[in-house]
Amino acid sequence: MTLILNTRRDLTLGAVRRVAWQGEAVAVGETGLARIAQVRAAFLAYVANDPQASVYGVNRGQGEMIHQIMSGADMERLARLKPLAAAVPFGEPYPERVTRAMVLARFANILEGHAAATPRLAGKLADMLNGGTIPPVSQHGQGGAGEILALYALFAGLSGELDLEAAERGALINGSPGASALVADAALVAEGRLAVALEVLALAIEAFNAPLEHYDPVLGELLGGGVHAQAFERLAGFLEPRGALPQRPYQAPVSYRIVPGVLAQACRALEGARSVAATSLGAVTHNPVYLMPDAQHPWGRCLSTGGYHNALAAPAMDDIAAASADLCLLCVRLTAGLLNGHVSGYPDFLLSGRQVGESDGHGAVGYLPMAAVGFAEEARHAAQRTFIPGADASVFGQDDVAAPAFLAWPRVMAAGRCQDAALAVLAVAASQALHVTGRGQVASRLKPLLDTVRAIVPPVTADRVLAPELQALADHFRGRVLEGEAS
Repeated sequence: MTLILNTRRDLTLGAVRRVAWQGEAVAVGETGLARIAQVRAAFLAYVANDPQASVYGVNRGQGEMIHQIMSGADMERLARLKPLAAAVPFGEPYPERVTRAMVLARFANILEGHAAATPRLAGKLADMLNGGTIPPVSQHGQGGAGEILALYALFAGLSGELDLEAAERGALINGSPGASALVADAALVAEGRLAVALEVLALAIEAFNAPLEHYDPVLGELLGGGVHAQAFERLAGFLEPRGALPQRPYQAPVSYRIVPGVLAQACRALEGARSVAATSLGAVTHNPVYLMPDAQHPWGRCLSTGGYHNALAAPAMDDIAAASADLCLLCVRLTAGLLNGHVSGYPDFLLSGRQVGESDGHGAVGYLPMAAVGFAEEARHAAQRTFIPGADASVFGQDDVAAPAFLAWPRVMAAGRCQDAALAVLAVAASQALHVTGRGQVASRLKPLLDTVRAIVPPVTADRVLAPELQALADHFRGRVLEGEAS
């Protein structure tokens, strides 16, 4: 299929999944192309005829040349200038799904004419997504005001194919499509990670034989509904009465009883990121933004803006990272509860078979909480708040505040990878608990997960090196999270 773009409202999270993750083609519809051409003509008339017209990067200098009014020859030279100079960051690149999302988000300023782009430029952007080259963009060194450091790298090749016309260069490198793409990607990844977390946490509850009353959906409504109701309902959907198994006659530890609340926090973080992404993807962020003629402005007008600084994206990603850190801590506590015979009623350290007499007292499973603590601490480090950068790299003062979204995305991804790992640890502990207690049956919706865990990490009956198996399970969870990502 092909995604048809006519207005900026066609840029949604669903569009990012289809185009950036799944590699679907895009095309600008006839309505969209006609609007781009109409506004482009009005913009050129504005620059030519309105004596008050002062357009950054068109007839007025940009950056530290902001004070200069361009002559006709200077305007032509500025228009033809390629976006090359600011492509200075280097290091590990973003995944292609992220850079594809940046190209897709670039259409927000273009489709309704606010960037005064040309129809041919819109077509070239579509070509990039339809089998063209998507240049790498570094995750690191992104300390610029706005997004030019990333966008110069992303669009340098495209600009090399064209003799650029007035405003086309600005249409490529101004605004904040990077932040829109990053928060959209973080939301889509978090959605997948939340689904995995729900299943693994439910398996741990099953393995611990925690009283099902802790997870009754009525409690979600009593807590106010909303994300609480969503968390209780989704979790309860994986749990079912345990047949002949006697229910634990007393309440489970705090860590088991707060599982729905911590999941509600993750749901709220996801909802927040989805909301910010939905708004950002279709937002007009160009600087300067062109507005069509009206009664007070017969040639239209241009307004200088700060749209290239998306102030909502980084906090939304930070909230997801914080939820991941809390989920990691919860995995530590739930794992320890399963291994502590005084708490669980099971053999200490879930020792099985000849391990009881032959292990060092812990056994391979007994060391799982230590690994989980390491991942939890890494997640907490990654989940530190992303502030607006305090350094000023502008040299002469025009570009004196850097954009924070590029700093937040690597952190939310790092916290998420720790979550994958901590969930792998907890899943193995749950599987082992079910093994040593001789329970072969679990809730029907949890059986596929348990089968997968045991296929990758078989129950431990003698000491062995578990690290490669745990890594494989964490990789499996990550594969589920990114399911559908074009390779």
